[in-house]
Amino acid sequence: MGGYLIRRLLLVIPTLFGIIAINFAVAQFAPGGPVEQIIAELKGKGGDAAARASGGGGGGEVMAAGPADNNGSYRGRRGLDPHLVDDIRRMFGFDKPPLERFWIMLKGYLQFDFGRSFFRDKPVLTLIGEKMPVSISLGLWSTLLVYFVSIPLGVAKAVRDGSRFDLVSSLAVLIGYAIPGFLFAVLLVVVFAGGSYLQWFPLRGLASEGAEHWSWGARALDYLWHMVLPTTALVAGGFATLTILTKNSFMEEIRKQYVVTARAKGATESRVLYRHVFRNAMLLIIAGFPAAFIGILFTSALLVEIVFSLDGLGLLGFESAIRRDYPVMFGTLYIFTLLGLIMQIVGDFMYTLVDPRIDFEARR
Repeated sequence: MGGYLIRRLLLVIPTLFGIIAINFAVAQFAPGGPVEQIIAELKGKGGDAAARASGGGGGGEVMAAGPADNNGSYRGRRGLDPHLVDDIRRMFGFDKPPLERFWIMLKGYLQFDFGRSFFRDKPVLTLIGEKMPVSISLGLWSTLLVYFVSIPLGVAKAVRDGSRFDLVSSLAVLIGYAIPGFLFAVLLVVVFAGGSYLQWFPLRGLASEGAEHWSWGARALDYLWHMVLPTTALVAGGFATLTILTKNSFMEEIRKQYVVTARAKGATESRVLYRHVFRNAMLLIIAGFPAAFIGILFTSALLVEIVFSLDGLGLLGFESAIRRDYPVMFGTLYIFTLLGLIMQIVGDFMYTLVDPRIDFEARR
């Protein structure tokens, strides 16, 4: 197992390099880069914006990528002083050729230096650190609740396959699978957050105004109160797939010969189910926890964060992509990819913990 883990860790390096290189190359052809946006702002707002552009920003040298026309000048610059446009390009680091910018970026990444945001005037790591608690809270609680709901429900459906309970619960699973999480989030807002009916839960953020002055217990309850609706929205959309997977895994194991043998030896049904079947059936499900957490943390939560005004990583990445804030875009991409690759390795390690019979070294 040790040699396998070392090989997987070594593969992280070329994988990260390939992903960053491909996305950097794609960004060269994407229209509407940060320079073009500043130029459009200058042409729309006049001199005040020009003064801000020539004196602010900065820090874009570590991460700079953007489209230019065939002559190296940006579309939309007509009517502006060429020297001002050159100053803007230099401010964002676009006065260097793409290959040089790419190597500067990689050199900074090796030192975990992701530069500064073009439009927020903060280091990328500072921004990620500010948004991370929101996304971690949402992803962790949602993943835990999905597992706590799906596993017992899936086991119950497998044991009572074909019963009325199985049919009724299948309808609930189908509804949860069919309704997107963000649409369910909007429904929760309308019904429970003061939209049209009740106002039981808050709509914005993870803490009430002035909560920093409350006692520890009051802050904890306030935090859980704010987490109810966004977590419910993610759980409703995420439990369906895991429930069906749990049911199918248990049903496949129940039909195997060792279960028939255990029953023939006089083992009780609960002993057969939880001593023999559970360990084999839960292998894929438990080992997939890291990947499920990463999936909810970095993908599923985006629209839910928008609906509930949660300033997390998903919203940060979305706004950065819209504004072409390349340091934040590529910095978050680097960290997300690195975490995803590490979590895949953790998932493989969990396979061996759940079932020691698995030996990755023996695979060819």
